[in-house]
Amino acid sequence: MTIERIETKQRMSRIVKHKGLIYLCGQVCADASKGITEQTQTMLDKVDELLAKSGSDREHILSATIYLKTMQNFAGMNAVWDAWVPEGHAPARACVTADMAREELLVEISIVAAEK
Repeated sequence: MTIERIETKQRMSRIVKHKGLIYLCGQVCADASKGITEQTQTMLDKVDELLAKSGSDREHILSATIYLKTMQNFAGMNAVWDAWVPEGHAPARACVTADMAREELLVEISIVAAEK
C-alpha cells in the first residue's frame, strides 16, 4: 500500500495519508502570547487548512487527542471546540494534560480523519 507524506521534514510530516485515512501532526496556535480561547481557535483554523489540503473536513474527523497545559483551561478550550465541531459529527476524543514543547503554549491537538 502506498503511504503519502505531505510537507515532510526530517522529524515529521504535517500530513500522512494511508488507506483513506489522514493523520495530522500535532497542531498548536498561531500566536502563543494569546489566551486559551484564541490559542484554541487558531489551532483549529490550522486543522481546517490541513484537512482541506488533504481532501477532508471537520465532518470526517474520526479521532482527536487534545493536550492541555492545565485542566484549568478545559472550559475555555471546550467553548471554542463545541462551536467548531459540526452538530452530529463529534469525533472520538481524549483530552489530557501534558508538558508543552514551549512554555507559552496552552493547547495542542492531534487528528485522525477519513478522506471525503
